[in-house]
Amino acid sequence: MDFKSPDPMKGILLKVASVVVFLCMSTLIKAAGKDIPAGQITFLRSAFAMVPILAFLAMHGQLRDAFRTTDILGHFRRGFVGILAMGFGFYGLVHLPLPESIALGYALPLFTVIVAAVVLKERVGIYRWTAVLVGLAGVGIISWPRLTLFREGGFGSSEAMGALAMLAFGVLGSCAMVLVRKLVQTERTPTIVLYFSLFASLFSLATLPFGWVDLGWTGLVMMTLAGFCGGIAQILLTSSYRYADVSTIAPFEYTSIVLGLIVGYVLFDDVPTGTMLTGTAIVVSAGIFVIYREHRLNLQRRAELRHG
Repeated sequence: MDFKSPDPMKGILLKVASVVVFLCMSTLIKAAGKDIPAGQITFLRSAFAMVPILAFLAMHGQLRDAFRTTDILGHFRRGFVGILAMGFGFYGLVHLPLPESIALGYALPLFTVIVAAVVLKERVGIYRWTAVLVGLAGVGIISWPRLTLFREGGFGSSEAMGALAMLAFGVLGSCAMVLVRKLVQTERTPTIVLYFSLFASLFSLATLPFGWVDLGWTGLVMMTLAGFCGGIAQILLTSSYRYADVSTIAPFEYTSIVLGLIVGYVLFDDVPTGTMLTGTAIVVSAGIFVIYREHRLNLQRRAELRHG
């Protein structure tokens, strides 16, 4: 999966396609119901995602090379942190309105800036710090109605726990992204994708003794399709980066909020509130600004390297 000749439009189309398929995955998981434990959801999603991923690698003659790694411990760490993030994310998904869970998920790139500054000692300027703080304020606006003690159930309500789970997803997901940044220095993309699905399946399988439920045929079909969608979406997403820079296609991630609003309203009767829309607009704006600043900084670094 090496970078090919630049074709921004193809990269954008692949990115949007990945957003649509990821949304199908989320919709299937949410429709399957709240009674499925997050560990069971994570296992089924990860295990069945390996089917299209392995098929894709085999078709391109990359299957054998994908298993070759020089940093199995790095994959193990990324898999462990990533599976925790995924579990919290799925819990939030099934306990919150679909658009709201998507919007809170947008906090991940904001947390990534913080974690990268702390762990990788990346230099973060005043503009990006300001964008992060503004974005986190937007997260607070979205989350507060769910967390307030004046709601029925207070902090103990399922929606409050769902909001907290999505925040945990953002923090842990950003840690996983930082681990990926370390892996890409020595590992190929197919190897990173394959080992994450493998370790995610193994780690989530360990939750079996804590009580999985009988899905029935309908639930099993939904979760199987969700897993396939997850694998296909990952392939589309990875392929999109072969044709365009991250800064070019990353903003199209935010098309998912528009699609999520439509799907949430039509299938789950989720009506967005003014507070949710306001917070989402703030988070999205901050996220796009962070992407823009990353793009500008990358251009500066390339220019400095060229001029030695």
